[in-house]
Amino acid sequence: MPQLSPLNWVFLFILFWSSVILVSILIWWSKKTIFSPEVASKSTLEENKWNW
Repeated sequence: MPQLSPLNWVFLFILFWSSVILVSILIWWSKKTIFSPEVASKSTLEENKWNW
């Protein structure tokens, strides 16, 4: 490994963990269930058993 100053090691540490967190958030966001108003209104009309 090349000789780096302690400040550069801190920057590399922050860069690494921020990229890991960013990628995990992007993966979670892409697999998130999307609720649209059209789908929600149809499903509530079909599943609603109450006589309002």
